[in-house]
Amino acid sequence: MNTIPKYSTNLGATYYGDSLNLIDELDDDSIDLVVTSPPFALLRKKEYGNEEQTEYVEWLGQFAAKLHPKLKETGSLVIDLGGAYQKGKPIRSLYNYKVLIYFCEILGYKLAEEFFWFNPSKLPSPIEWVNKRKIRSKDSVNTIWWFCKSDFPKADVTKVLAPYSDRMKKLIENPDKFYTPKKRPSGHDISASFGTDNGGAIPSNLLQISNSESNGKYLTLCKDTGIKAHPARFPYKLPEFFIKLLTDEGDTVVDIFGGSCTTGEVCERLGRNWKCFEIELDYIIGSVFRFLPKNISAKDVSKIVKMIKERQPVDLSSYAYEDTLF
Repeated sequence: MNTIPKYSTNLGATYYGDSLNLIDELDDDSIDLVVTSPPFALLRKKEYGNEEQTEYVEWLGQFAAKLHPKLKETGSLVIDLGGAYQKGKPIRSLYNYKVLIYFCEILGYKLAEEFFWFNPSKLPSPIEWVNKRKIRSKDSVNTIWWFCKSDFPKADVTKVLAPYSDRMKKLIENPDKFYTPKKRPSGHDISASFGTDNGGAIPSNLLQISNSESNGKYLTLCKDTGIKAHPARFPYKLPEFFIKLLTDEGDTVVDIFGGSCTTGEVCERLGRNWKCFEIELDYIIGSVFRFLPKNISAKDVSKIVKMIKERQPVDLSSYAYEDTLF
C-alpha cells in the first residue's frame, strides 16, 4: 500500500483514513478474508458515525463494491450487523436484510451462509419498547452475513469444532448403549461411525458469545493513559471463529472498520497477515495497546502515543506479541 501505516507489527498494520480510499490501494485478488463490524444503521447518532437507515444500504454497498475485486476467488466477506427499529414505532427495520439482497443481486456476491450472533450479556433495548412499555423482548441477536466471490470459497469447519455435549461424550464411550445404526424417518442414515470421536461437534450457525470484557489489557491501558476506549467493540471470539474457519496461517485478513482492532489482534495470535483501516485517530491510538507487552513502561507507552498523535509511524516489530486474549 502507498499509505504509511500508523503502526505496524511483524504480521500487520493499522492505517488511518477513509476505507473507501484505502481499499483502492489493495491489490486485486489479494485478500483471503474481510471480516468487519461496520457502524449499524441505528435511529440515534453514535460517536463512531453510524449512517441513517434510509441511506445505509447504498452507503455500505460502496465499500463492498470496491472490495469485490480485491478478494481472491476463494475469498470471503463477513459482515456483522445489528438489528434496529423504525423511528417511533415498535416495528423492525429491514435494513440488514436489504444489505443482504443488495450485495447479492446488485453487487454480485453470493451468500455462503447466514449466521446469528446471540449475545447473552447485551443490555435491554430499545428502552421505550422493552423497559418502559414492555411490549417487546430484548434484542440480543445480530445477523452475520458470510458472503463469497465464488461458489466454493475456502472453508474448513474442522478448525472450529465445538465441544461435545456431555451426552455425546457418553455416547462415544459406549455407542451400543445409546443408539442402533439405521436409517431414520427423517432420511438421515445414522451409521456405526456416528459414535466416532472426531475431536468435537460441527458448530451451528448460531454463535453464542458474550460481549462483556471489562478488564483486558486494551481497556486497562486506555484507562491508565486517559485514552477513550472504542464504545462498540466486538468480542474477540467473533472474528476468531471466522478467521479460523475461512483462512490458513499466512493468509491475509482485512477489517475496513477497524475500531479497536480486535480483528488485528486475533490475526496476530493466529499467525495471519492483517490490515485494519480506521477513520478516527483516537481509536487508532487506543488500538495500539493490543500489540504492546503487559510489562511495557509508562514512559514507552507515552512515547508511542505521542508518535501516533504527531503522525509518526510506529514500528512495533521489536515487541514480542503476548497472547493476552484469554
